[in-house]
Amino acid sequence: MAIRHIVLFQLTATDAETRDAHAAEMKERLEGLVGVVPDLLEMTVGRNVAFEGQNFDVALDALFPDLAALEAYGSHPAHVEVAEYIGTIRGDRAAIDFEV
Repeated sequence: MAIRHIVLFQLTATDAETRDAHAAEMKERLEGLVGVVPDLLEMTVGRNVAFEGQNFDVALDALFPDLAALEAYGSHPAHVEVAEYIGTIRGDRAAIDFEV
């Protein structure tokens, strides 16, 4: 059974221009992991477009063939590098992983 990995991020920047720039950089870096991290089948990253201040700022939707692949993604050096960057610009984070 495949695993859907969903993550929501709240960005820490207080102005919209910086949040937009950070969201764009996150999208580029995260989606750039497809084809680099083995068994990362697909990834879509999007910026919130409604209810600013109520919703999270960025969502990540990724698909893996199984739980082992998701676990390997977490420790892959390319993902670790991206996660370190994201750690410098994010506040709250919420995630869920489920079978599809």
